[in-house]
Amino acid sequence: MEMTLFCARINILILLLALCSPCKFIQSPIDLGPLNFLQNANTASMDFGRIHFNSPSAVLRPKSPEDISLLLRFVSGSSFSKVTVAARGAAHSIYGQAQALDGIVIEMDALPSSIRVHRKGEAEADGVSYADASGGALWVELLEESLKHGLAPRSWTDYLYLSIGGTLSIGGISGQTFKYGPQISNVLQLDVVTGKGEAITCSPTKSSELFYSVLGGLGQFGIITRARILLQEAPEKVKWVRAFYDDFQTFAEDQDLLISTPDLVDYVEGFIVINEQSLKSFSTAFPAHLHFAPKFHSEGSSKVYYCIEYAVHDHSSKDIDTEQVVLEELSRQMRHLPSQVYTVEVSYYDFLNRVRMEELSLRSVGLWEVPHPWLNMFVPKSGINEFVDLLLENIATEEFEGPVLIYPLLRDKWDANTSVVLPDADDDQVIYIVGMLRSANPASCPAACLQSLLQTNRRIAGAASRVGAKQYIPHHSSPAGWSEHFGRQWDRFAARKARFDPLGILAPGQGIFSRRSISISSL
Repeated sequence: MEMTLFCARINILILLLALCSPCKFIQSPIDLGPLNFLQNANTASMDFGRIHFNSPSAVLRPKSPEDISLLLRFVSGSSFSKVTVAARGAAHSIYGQAQALDGIVIEMDALPSSIRVHRKGEAEADGVSYADASGGALWVELLEESLKHGLAPRSWTDYLYLSIGGTLSIGGISGQTFKYGPQISNVLQLDVVTGKGEAITCSPTKSSELFYSVLGGLGQFGIITRARILLQEAPEKVKWVRAFYDDFQTFAEDQDLLISTPDLVDYVEGFIVINEQSLKSFSTAFPAHLHFAPKFHSEGSSKVYYCIEYAVHDHSSKDIDTEQVVLEELSRQMRHLPSQVYTVEVSYYDFLNRVRMEELSLRSVGLWEVPHPWLNMFVPKSGINEFVDLLLENIATEEFEGPVLIYPLLRDKWDANTSVVLPDADDDQVIYIVGMLRSANPASCPAACLQSLLQTNRRIAGAASRVGAKQYIPHHSSPAGWSEHFGRQWDRFAARKARFDPLGILAPGQGIFSRRSISISSL
């Protein structure tokens, strides 16, 4: 064991010497013993956004969390001032957040995938059901394993092929967030390796400052190697509803109605239906023929529509169909377009994994692996009308490719101790998430077009700040932009960075902090 650690340390030292030298001593992929380093791995310079391509000098495929700890201890305790480290999960980031230019990328999927489910009532379960999952495991893997026990996490993202550590570093939201909070509000414990290489188990009562820092911390304070996720009884089926509107105010009021009844409704989202393509794209996974044929262009002007999507869990253990009664009662109170409501029943797994069908459809026509200039914003309720007007004024609705999501969240479901930044309007209990999930097909949108779309995003985000909006999955190109983003939380965020990653080694792709060096005399 001691000889293995000694060899690993020597391998890291050789690697760091190579990275910091003006000459590249390692020119091709090699295996440096037990840590399995790869040099110049091109895949680590790419992400889902396909906008930034920052190549690392090396990639680490760890065999255990101890490998990650060993690497970071060497980097933080050496005089090599240029080396940075980024954790890469499913690489679903948009603007190079999981990249490390000339640094080291840690591929988290190399960790042994471990998911252990503990049911309430077991000796070690401590009164609740939960799962211990490795940080590089995917949410779909956790779903599949937990369903074997009749359990499932309470809060999700729309797309399940994301790493657990990755979404917990951002927030993790979907249509369940109004009811159960984001994914980071459903975590019981974490194993984290800090920027100093310290391996720490943390929770709300143990090393709590690190626990809350890492949740929504954009990877700045540590790398999540294990997460303990709260579970609940899983329903067998889901009654899934879509209702259409031609007036935004009515649409928003009906969404408010739904989130005000969390005992009845389990999921609420919504879409802006801006053209025929968007109507088709978000209906791919909905297993019902929609007889909705709106006129998007009439009398020379563009017309947009809105769609509420909500769901009620069906546990199929009751003598009467309570879920159907709930749907009928809600439908009587809602004010959607006459006869424009559609209901289907699907398995719980198929409902949660619905975006996978859209992915496969896009892949089949070569439109998945294209640039994705996405923009996600948290908007306070007091500013949502103005924001939607701003959005529609700044995009060409007839040319927009991709869905536009819009649905409400509740502020009190978010823990203010975490690192996520919400709009400052504390008197607004309701916050909307608006996601412009645009795709840019290179065949119709070359480089200049892509840059124009990114400029539009910056213009919308800048103008939205006037109504108190904040970016979700934020991206800023300057220190001033980050300072403005964090606002009154900046001092706390910077203090946490100084405590857990004082040299600024972690997550350089976010561009929040600069890498700092240590003096030789301090070694």
